[in-house]
Amino acid sequence: MAVCHVRSLGSIINTMELEAVGMLVSGRRAFSAGGAKAKKGSKGGAADAPKASILDKQVKSTTVVGANILKDGADPKILSDSEYPDWLWHLVDKLPALSELRRKNIETLPYEDLKRFVKLDNRARIKENNSLKAKN
Repeated sequence: MAVCHVRSLGSIINTMELEAVGMLVSGRRAFSAGGAKAKKGSKGGAADAPKASILDKQVKSTTVVGANILKDGADPKILSDSEYPDWLWHLVDKLPALSELRRKNIETLPYEDLKRFVKLDNRARIKENNSLKAKN
């Protein structure tokens, strides 16, 4: 019984809020009229032409435009390559695939490649076992 009262109280509060914003019409919900209107204006022409960039080329070449995430901050400046850490340049290196790692001798692989080989080999075995189980 208490649940019914809570539900009815909730609906009364919701209807009062809707009436306050003018979205309740004769006891029923109604949609707002402002959301579905079509955009007014010309259908093509000069208004749709691409606009010239506000930023000049020098600003684009010295800053990372759009990388600022702080409200009061500024876009970070592009530094010279020597000012960035060495590990950053190795992020774009291609890692060897499983087939390439299988062709190499496991005992002579560096530790990072050995870790990658074990991970990829386990993943391939799991996928193969799952596909065999799905067929049965």
